[in-house]
Amino acid sequence: MKQFEHAIEHFMFASRWLLVPFYIGLIAGIGLLLVKFGKAFFALLPVAFWGDSSAALLGILTLVDITLVANLLLIIIFAGYENFVSKIDTGDNEDRPDWMGHVSFADLKLKLIGSIVAISGIELLKYFINVKEVLASENGNYQLAWLVGIHLTLVFSGVMFAVMDRIAGGNHASKVK
Repeated sequence: MKQFEHAIEHFMFASRWLLVPFYIGLIAGIGLLLVKFGKAFFALLPVAFWGDSSAALLGILTLVDITLVANLLLIIIFAGYENFVSKIDTGDNEDRPDWMGHVSFADLKLKLIGSIVAISGIELLKYFINVKEVLASENGNYQLAWLVGIHLTLVFSGVMFAVMDRIAGGNHASKVK
């Protein structure tokens, strides 16, 4: 019976490697974002020289938005792989980010919600730059209200995640002592 239990536990522990294709897919997603970034960048060049400033600002915000999503994917890939699959052995590489190997699942959730709030804020800013056109469109008020409401919900969720993490950390610290 003990051998059977050991075999099942070994099988369950090895199942973590099933996550690797997900992380490889996310890496491919970063490659696709690079293509989107390139298209947006080259579309921005004529606007920067001959377009109006609000169009240039919208183009730059799009580049920032794509970059934030790529950064978010990278954090998920590194932290997820190290938390659930295996440690990434980079040796003594001086370029290894300080946070690698130190990001817990709770830290990952906070980074994730922070990035999502930043991306939402950038999307909202894009709408506010063109607020006249948005409000002139049919149901523009409702569209803008929904965007603000969703953004505020994300901000509130982020704050609540941080508060819950702080409370849980505080309780854990007092129990350890």
